[in-house]
Amino acid sequence: MAPPKVQALALVDCNNFYVSCERIFRPDLTHVPMVVLSNNDGCVVSRSNEAKALGVKMGAPWFECTALAEQHGILAMSSNYALYADMSNRVMNILSEFSPRSEVYSIDECFVDLTGTPKMREVSYAMRERIGMWTGMPVCVGIGPTKTLAKLANHVAKKHPRSKGVFNYNALTPEQKTQLLAHIPVEEVWGVGHKLTQKLARHGVHTVQDLRVAHVPTLRAEFGVVMEKTQRELQEVPCIELQEIQPERQQIICSRSFGGMVTELDVLKDALSTFAANACAKLRAQNSHAAVIQVFLQTNRFRKELPQYMPSLAVPLPYPTHDSLEVNRWASYLCERMFKPDYQYKKAGIMLSEISPVTRRQGDLLEPETTSNAKLMLALDQLNQRYGRGTVKVSTQGAFKGWQMRQERKSPNYTTCWDAIPVV
Repeated sequence: MAPPKVQALALVDCNNFYVSCERIFRPDLTHVPMVVLSNNDGCVVSRSNEAKALGVKMGAPWFECTALAEQHGILAMSSNYALYADMSNRVMNILSEFSPRSEVYSIDECFVDLTGTPKMREVSYAMRERIGMWTGMPVCVGIGPTKTLAKLANHVAKKHPRSKGVFNYNALTPEQKTQLLAHIPVEEVWGVGHKLTQKLARHGVHTVQDLRVAHVPTLRAEFGVVMEKTQRELQEVPCIELQEIQPERQQIICSRSFGGMVTELDVLKDALSTFAANACAKLRAQNSHAAVIQVFLQTNRFRKELPQYMPSLAVPLPYPTHDSLEVNRWASYLCERMFKPDYQYKKAGIMLSEISPVTRRQGDLLEPETTSNAKLMLALDQLNQRYGRGTVKVSTQGAFKGWQMRQERKSPNYTTCWDAIPVV
């Protein structure tokens, strides 16, 4: 009887994704130390290798890095989410050609099932080469029998130049696996953060190999079943399945920190109108509707010298809906109920819950049936998909600019806007 095939999961991870997206269209920045900042140009969310070498930390507030940036010429860019989403889709479409089974794990990571693939190493290098040739995106490939080990293999592929961007954990002997894991700190394991690393250290667990051979009952009693699953994954027992179809969202939140302080009701309603439109578009994309809407406002909790006020109101709708006009009316009403003029607001948002398929609709004996705007919403979505989000919008959107995100260093939308297409 032939032994069962060992699962071979490849984790394909884009290197310094946001920075790489910017460099694809600006090759003059290839060796320049640079970072990409979060919303409102707040914190560092992506770093080039040059910036890492200079000591720029992930998540560091940019104002704390300005002295270092001036000293070493570090370039900071605002986040260009339209560009990043489009480049991600291009990479994921290429990867789908190499296997019928894959899982898009995040904007820059994808698990690809290569189990049974002949000449696996050659196929892995072919993935890197095709992605690099067709998109310009640098990627690394880590192959392992479980998701957790594939993540670790990808870590090795990135850190060790001899791997040339591809590392196959399955190709190692048992002795080589033990030696490798004994040299990797436990904090590199998927799901093990800083606090968990400290707790594990108190139990004598410092490396991945220590965690792999730790006493199972003690580990489960102290850290729970999730840590036990992680340990079993390190022991090559698959516990985290490949999710080929993403489950539909049961809750949708659209919110944003404002570019400046907001004190006027109309400006808040303008922002919530945009959030309602975006949330409803996501609802319609998964063919669902929501029965509960919640709106919240927040002042700046980091400004202790200012008065604080963080209200939230939720209302069950008479009928579930995905109609942007109806949700916008409710959001505006809730905003009016909560607004107080004596506060400076820094953030607002909308949350839709009690989400169900549009084919499931519960009637109400006491409330009259509302008129459906399904055809209008379909036309709105089609126009926005064709000409760009926000091309057609509710009249209450976009009248005020004071709340909108600060993006002083944003690059053009090279791949999603006709006017921004690079010219040679």
